[in-house]
Amino acid sequence: MAPSDVAARAWIERSDAIARTTLETYLRFDPETGSMFGVPGSDEGACDLGPDLEDRALAAFTARIEALRTLLAAESDRFVQQDLELMIDALERASERCRVEQARLLPYGDRMNVIFEGLRILLDERNDAARRALALGRLALYAGIAPGSTPLLELAAARYRERIGDATLLGPFRGQVEKDRANAPQLLEGIGPLFVEAGIDGWQAAHAVLTRQAAAYDTFVGDEVLPRARAEFRLPPELYALALRDYGVDLPAAELADRAEVSFREIQNEMQAIAPLVARARGLAATDYRAVLAALKQEQFVGEAILPHYVARLADLEAIIRREGIVTLPGRAASIRLAGPAESAASPAPHMDMPRMLGNTGEHGVFVLPLAVPGRPGQATLPYDDFTFEAASWTLTAHEARPGHELQFAAMVEVGVSLARQLFALNSTNAEGWGLYVEAEMKPYEPLDGQLVALQHRLMRAARAFLDPGLQAGTITPELATRVLREDVVLSEGMALQEVERYTFRAPGQATSYFCGYQRLMALRNEVERILGPRFVRLRFHDFLLAQGVLPPGLLRRAVLEEFVPQEMSRAKP
Repeated sequence: MAPSDVAARAWIERSDAIARTTLETYLRFDPETGSMFGVPGSDEGACDLGPDLEDRALAAFTARIEALRTLLAAESDRFVQQDLELMIDALERASERCRVEQARLLPYGDRMNVIFEGLRILLDERNDAARRALALGRLALYAGIAPGSTPLLELAAARYRERIGDATLLGPFRGQVEKDRANAPQLLEGIGPLFVEAGIDGWQAAHAVLTRQAAAYDTFVGDEVLPRARAEFRLPPELYALALRDYGVDLPAAELADRAEVSFREIQNEMQAIAPLVARARGLAATDYRAVLAALKQEQFVGEAILPHYVARLADLEAIIRREGIVTLPGRAASIRLAGPAESAASPAPHMDMPRMLGNTGEHGVFVLPLAVPGRPGQATLPYDDFTFEAASWTLTAHEARPGHELQFAAMVEVGVSLARQLFALNSTNAEGWGLYVEAEMKPYEPLDGQLVALQHRLMRAARAFLDPGLQAGTITPELATRVLREDVVLSEGMALQEVERYTFRAPGQATSYFCGYQRLMALRNEVERILGPRFVRLRFHDFLLAQGVLPPGLLRRAVLEEFVPQEMSRAKP
């Protein structure tokens, strides 16, 4: 793959020109994702839920695949060839998923979440005033008051009704529908504050129209969607296999689960070795890791104290990174913020808001920390106690900020990685594998209580890799998964709830990507160290990994062995 000076290479310009045209085809049906990436023209559009959506998308994807294959046949540069293959693969996977979902599922989705996130992306404080103002146009499209537009929620109902007569199609999982209905008022209410905080007026009339439409849509969901909703959360096996593939998981689910269960026990043993040391230092009588973690969680930061603590923790980590030569850091600061109630409902786990990849004018990723999660429908909001105590801030900041996701996505923009390797290669296994891998890199330099929580988080990732497949296979129940997460991983009720929701209906398969990516990166690191011996320098290894974008595991290994290893072998022995 491309060496570390990729930004100076002419092939990137040629590859990016092809990628931009491909993105326009790919995202014309999903402008909200285009806005997240920064694709020109996306900010002025809204989600396409028009008639015959799947057929139109498949036709557009097929035409673009044929055009890309023609370009590939005539291309001589191997880097551009590789990027063309990434684009073709992404479109082929999207086409297959579209065909399978069309054949198996009624077209249901969390439309209020789409609306909230579509507006939040444009109203983000990182955008300039002109871009934030475009949210008014998108809101008008959602409400159907823009010329030539139809209300999005009416289109969503029409699409569902198109196919409701087909008795062979599976309805959505009842638990998902009920959760979406319960969250919808909070998401709708959260739109106004986004505009107010952005300093934009004139949204009220469209929002009032959307509010009336949301009430009608809720009635439609109750009268027409819920009667066809299924009690079983499990995906059809072929759809779960596609989900794993699209998240970049390249291990069979059964093998992944077996590895994870063994790792789970090994991590517990390691935690049990550290917990008595933490207990002794804290003057605690109990030495079981569960009791020690519970005691550490009693030291909660509250309110205004949370954000300054995380900012200070980031500075601590950056000092370690520079001192130990772990990876090259940019000179600028990283950003952290707390999530509001509506955003927490939309994205209930800690995460990194990625910067836009195209047209970036200096925006950076932001580490976002939710403090609560909506409870089960009809229940109160559940607070987290998993991240707001001192020992937890080490590993969470390492994962979401530096040297984790914030640094990874910043490197793609600032180093100059091709768009194909940023967007068409994008997969959760690479991104989350990197996040978990750097948690392990930072662990030896953290205090003992931080190390214990780092192991707890690794334990959670191992649990995900056997609970998610087990739930989808029917060998594990939601109640058992919850018990493992609450009792053995020591998660709060709110965190355990959102975890099980993730495995069952929010994003089945995605949670396995952390463990899979970590395993693949650790295996690659060990292989490269064996080959290079004393020539191995981890800072150069890590910088090279970041310069490759988010390639899936197989392609990343090929890049390292074909580019990085020969490059390092040519250096003089230390």
